[in-house]
Amino acid sequence: MEVRDIAYRYLTQVNHTSATQTIARAVHAHILTSGFKPNTFIINRLINIYCKSSNITYARKLFDKIPKPDIVARTTILSAYSSSGNVKLAQQFFNATPLTIRDTVSYNAMITAYSHGNDGHAALNLFVQMKRNGFKPDPFTFSSVLSALSIIADEEWHCQMLHCEVIKWGVLSIPSVLNALLSCYVCCASSPLVKSSQLMASSRKVFDEAPKNQVYEPSWTTMVAGYVRNDDLAAARELLDGMPYPIDVAWNAIISGYVRRGLYEEAFDTFRRMHSMGIQEDEYTYTSLISACASCNEKMGMFNCGRLVHGYILRTVVEPSQHFILSVNNALITFYTKHDRMVEARRVFDKMPTRDIISWNAVLSGYVNVRRIEEANSIFREMPERNLLTWTVMISGLAQNGFGEEGLKLFNQMKSEGLEPCDYAYAGAIIACAVLGSLDNGQQIHSQVIQLGHDSGLSAGNALITMYARCGVVESAKSVFLSMPYVDSVSWNAMIAALAQHGHGVQAIELFEQMLKEDILPDRITFLTILTACNHAGLIKEGRHYFDTMCTHYGITPGEDHYARLIDLLCRAGMFSEADSVIKSMPFEPGAPIWEALLAGCRIHGNIELGIEAGSRLLELIPHQDGTYIILSNMYAALGKWDEMARVRLLMRERGVKKEPGCSWVEVENMVHVFLVDDARHPEVKAVYTYLEQLVIEMRKLGYVPDTKFVLHDMEPEHKEHALSTHSEKLAVVYGIMKLPLGATIRVFKNLRICGDCHNAFKFISKVVAREIVVRDRARFHHFRNGECSCGNYW
Repeated sequence: MEVRDIAYRYLTQVNHTSATQTIARAVHAHILTSGFKPNTFIINRLINIYCKSSNITYARKLFDKIPKPDIVARTTILSAYSSSGNVKLAQQFFNATPLTIRDTVSYNAMITAYSHGNDGHAALNLFVQMKRNGFKPDPFTFSSVLSALSIIADEEWHCQMLHCEVIKWGVLSIPSVLNALLSCYVCCASSPLVKSSQLMASSRKVFDEAPKNQVYEPSWTTMVAGYVRNDDLAAARELLDGMPYPIDVAWNAIISGYVRRGLYEEAFDTFRRMHSMGIQEDEYTYTSLISACASCNEKMGMFNCGRLVHGYILRTVVEPSQHFILSVNNALITFYTKHDRMVEARRVFDKMPTRDIISWNAVLSGYVNVRRIEEANSIFREMPERNLLTWTVMISGLAQNGFGEEGLKLFNQMKSEGLEPCDYAYAGAIIACAVLGSLDNGQQIHSQVIQLGHDSGLSAGNALITMYARCGVVESAKSVFLSMPYVDSVSWNAMIAALAQHGHGVQAIELFEQMLKEDILPDRITFLTILTACNHAGLIKEGRHYFDTMCTHYGITPGEDHYARLIDLLCRAGMFSEADSVIKSMPFEPGAPIWEALLAGCRIHGNIELGIEAGSRLLELIPHQDGTYIILSNMYAALGKWDEMARVRLLMRERGVKKEPGCSWVEVENMVHVFLVDDARHPEVKAVYTYLEQLVIEMRKLGYVPDTKFVLHDMEPEHKEHALSTHSEKLAVVYGIMKLPLGATIRVFKNLRICGDCHNAFKFISKVVAREIVVRDRARFHHFRNGECSCGNYW
């Protein structure tokens, strides 16, 4: 058998299976070794096989050896570049093709390449050039150019121009062209520059006027999906009900639309009808239903519904595809994590035969959301790959759960590995600085955010407000808020909370009223922040007014946290009978937050009897909370009841409850210096004590007298004065005065409530050294300046 006959036999019989390329290369090798000169048909067939086997390199080498390649070979190579997404090479190849041998097919290939590369303008320009050069467009040309127009069309006349061309060339009756035209109108309807209803009406007119024997499945689906995309679910349902035969994709589209709009009951009703009609459910059906169960606020009811869907899938789906398994299991992991069911989520995750980045990120987010940071860290370390979302979730999770230092380290590691942080990643890093009270790091990241253009983003902007507020620079927080190009309710809440933390209750109320004037509806968080502002400023009348308007004006049912804020406000003012009336009016039994608010008020006003009752309730509700034992024992100590104090301390030891050690820290030259009570570990602590003694001498001249009632131990007076001088916040403040530049504000942070004597001492110190001192404890900020505190001694 001659070489030519072998080539014809094998190259005309091979189909595009995995063996195709091997056969083609064998025949090609036989041709080369025999010296046979193949004709155009054999060469073109080899090029075609190489291209369709995704081996464009072989095809191009063969093409380059042809003295005069014809248009078939050129179009084959061009189409291969287009399919592989290499638009640049396709363009170079097309431009190198002489105009004299180009044809409609070659233009179609290049227009398709532009369309696949999302370059709609280039596709349209080539279409115009094609007609100008005398080439007649065919149905495939219009399908391609309409697909390209769908990418960029944002005005109705764009669609109408090509619509006219389609009618002019008589190809509207071709199903593929009809569907492409419908898609073009539908995509344009999603543009914010047009009225979607008008575009959908034009699309519907085209659809209704088309002969019904030419309206195939894709066109029905395009119209239903178009209505769904533009939130006209009634029109989508009307069209769905009028279908001559059921189309599963269209049914899935409307179920997805119902879920996106929060119409979960309608979604399940449609699913039941779909099932009764015998339409086969697929992964898209199930993922929509599972998403509905994950999104609904009616937690328990929708959780049970989601479990039923999960069980139904396990019972009825036989031999699911790999894509089905992956997408449905990813949706199930998200569903279980949204309901805080990490055991079930992890079970689904562990049983998955294959996982993708979505699977890993879903379970990572779940652990972060339930504050199980150790398990989240473990998942993060195990992940075979990480994307930007992975890093962002982990950084934010660490920051929001109090691991600020670890969050910042991870943020820096992310950048060192070459990933460019997004707005959300920067927000996580900024919150980490807020947790640490690290103003220097926060300002550095703020500079990076501005340089990279993320300062216009909501997430970074809101995080900056919180960071500056928690670092004691409320003026900078206000500057960020005022400079943001766009603010949402989170921004307003963050700024109101910032003012509240710093005791600026009147300003917080003014900002809240401004928020209402700008038609921003307050949410439950807004009312928590405004009640906190009233609490810190002692604005009792205003606090009660805003609490009442929550329900009457805005339909927000107060939660236990809102009641706790109101009771705290009343108790701080010594209005215990009013607080008792509020507690009796609550629609639920008082929990730990209510009793904690009562206990705090009793501690301030020395209401021992009620304080003991509140403390006893707390010991029952949260027996492992150290604060209750400390306040109770301190109340007994303040009365000199040392035996009772000892009894409470003994109970604390018997229950294995350990007191959280008090510590304070100050940032100096980008380093955080931590001090403990009676600190002896800091390398410069001796110098701190020496300087503190000198300051006390000057303070006494101004009238300072150590208030030994805050030393709740049975000891001699001189020992009590010494104990006061070793408090961590005093040591941190003194170190800041010693090390920070003259005139710089001293910013100190404490993990517990500031001591009463320290509060008094800092007023004197601020006057002695002529420096502003800002102290953040676990409740609020105190700004000491020229012998006064911003709290007005109401804390």
